[in-house]
Amino acid sequence: MVSIKEIAKEVGVSPATVSNALTGKGRVSSQMIDRIQAVAKELGYRPSLAGRALQRGQTGILGLVMPDLTNPLFPRIAQQLSIAADAQGLGILIGDSRGNPDEQSQALHRLVDRGVDGLLVVPQMGAFPEPQPVPTAIIHTASDPRNSVSGDHAGGGSLIARHIAGLGHKRVVILGGDRVSEVQQDRIAGMVQEFATSVETRVLWGEDELSDLITAVSDGATAVMTTSDLLALRVLSHLTRSGFSVPRDVSLTGYDDLPLAWAMHPALTTIAQDVPQIATRALEIVTSLINGNSAPSQGEMVPMRLVIRQSTSKPNPRQESNP
Repeated sequence: MVSIKEIAKEVGVSPATVSNALTGKGRVSSQMIDRIQAVAKELGYRPSLAGRALQRGQTGILGLVMPDLTNPLFPRIAQQLSIAADAQGLGILIGDSRGNPDEQSQALHRLVDRGVDGLLVVPQMGAFPEPQPVPTAIIHTASDPRNSVSGDHAGGGSLIARHIAGLGHKRVVILGGDRVSEVQQDRIAGMVQEFATSVETRVLWGEDELSDLITAVSDGATAVMTTSDLLALRVLSHLTRSGFSVPRDVSLTGYDDLPLAWAMHPALTTIAQDVPQIATRALEIVTSLINGNSAPSQGEMVPMRLVIRQSTSKPNPRQESNP
């Protein structure tokens, strides 16, 4: 690895001058800075992030706590946060709440004890993390006043409901996975608000009410909307076993645009989050706090995108005519 001393020898200046030129400290002329930087690049110099962090009294490491890494959405978020952190020369340590509020607290404490400069947290549903002694950015949902940045979950619900209403559906079942989840509550709120009085809706929750969903479809509901792609996959299985065809007999929608959404048959109409943008904004917020600045745009919502595939269509006239 090329050292500052080697650059100094090549340029003919002191190591201190090279260090000042590369870090922006001290009094070095702009011409000399340009020359030193050009030589450093030519020699393949890479700054020591550990040494720079030591000078600043920081580790250059952020902690990330996720609610459940077995859910394919969360590794995707973790990857984008890692990419955004790497672009800023930062590393990430990951803790998994494993679907357990107590484990969430323990993961946070472990990361703080390891000296992370800041935290990025996707909270366990129904269990908001307690305040920590380091700068923290929360990736959650707009209805949570402690949220730092999130996708516009209610807006995404409104988008996909507008699509279903535009196809002509008048009787719709909405299925959520867990009513404790603020994210799912916001998604359903957006759907229901968009439908208003123009579409008859019935909201169900969890695996225990899947049988009620099948009954509702048998009674004439022509669309089923879910709060996640994983839940939509389970619904598709239940509908198929009950003799219903998607989308011939009933349209089906998901949420999150996971890889399984386009791998399903039929491919799933869903809502896509701009995960890279959410990750970038979360990094900007936590690094701003670490640097002693105020947090920019707390509570920011990133717009969602409707992805139309083959699982939705106009209602089957025979299904609509059922009492």
